[in-house]
Amino acid sequence: MGQVVVISTGGTIASRWQGSGFAAEARGGDVLATAAVPEGVTVRVVDLMSVNSARITTAHQLALLRTVREVLADPTVDGIVVTHGTDTLEESAFLLDLHHDDPRPVVFTGAQRPLEAPDGDGPRNLHDALLTAAGVRDLGVLVVFDGQVHAARGTVKVRTLAADAFADPSGSRVADVTAGGVLVHRRPERPTPLPLPPAVEPLPRVDVVMHHCDADPLLFDAAVGAGAQGIVLVATGAGNATPEISAAVGAAVSRGVLVAVTTRVSSGPVAEIYTHGGAVDLAAAGAVLTGTLRAGQARIAVLSAALASTDPAERARALRHTLGSATATAAASPGAAA
Repeated sequence: MGQVVVISTGGTIASRWQGSGFAAEARGGDVLATAAVPEGVTVRVVDLMSVNSARITTAHQLALLRTVREVLADPTVDGIVVTHGTDTLEESAFLLDLHHDDPRPVVFTGAQRPLEAPDGDGPRNLHDALLTAAGVRDLGVLVVFDGQVHAARGTVKVRTLAADAFADPSGSRVADVTAGGVLVHRRPERPTPLPLPPAVEPLPRVDVVMHHCDADPLLFDAAVGAGAQGIVLVATGAGNATPEISAAVGAAVSRGVLVAVTTRVSSGPVAEIYTHGGAVDLAAAGAVLTGTLRAGQARIAVLSAALASTDPAERARALRHTLGSATATAAASPGAAA
């Protein structure tokens, strides 16, 4: 056990009643005071921000990334816990994981019930996150909720209100927090971390567009027209759209826009199986398939690639690097469903 730094960013775990609803306003010390600190762990708090996580911006996330780097410059620190709202926790955690190059863990946690709720889940989650941050190594960035430890990559919010809010729909959890400590089941596969992004202004715009019945390229083209440097297409099935949208993707890529394809299906990879606007055609048009990453994290992967370079070809290479083996395509099998 040792020293853990808690970086407080707001969210439900720091929320109090405002007369018409809850909003993040409590400081990190107030949040920490609700939790039992594991024996042998000393804690220091950094109050970075206090916002509802639906309001988190790229600028906020980059400030968090740089703060984590500054904290880990201290060799006496054994790990970091980030308290964060659940709405966009999966995005912030994945961004940090893409750039995390230290064996010491960064552990995200939060709550589904507000700070002063009598049945609040925040105190247990924070205790478990502190225990994890003090006791594991070489697992990258983690998400700890409801006694479960998940890898940042692939983990998304799967329940709007229930305490077991997070899971990787396409994979298994990394560990469990038990009465005897943290029981590790596996080590996540992670690509070589990206360097810290340079300070750039303005930050690149990256949009998300969903395909559905009757969808046409209007909203996709509107994103291009608004200056998007990257677009995530949330396709159907294993990554399918229409010939018209495939043509719009090709036109965007020819203009230097980085296009990634994910799916609105909750689990499983996108794969080059179908033509007539399917993933076969989208990939041929220059889009990058994102494996099992869903929309929020696919957008973070595109964002990190856009921050890494201004050259479209370099951005595409950086995106494929962040995806690692996730870009491998699946062979079509008899009876595969569109």
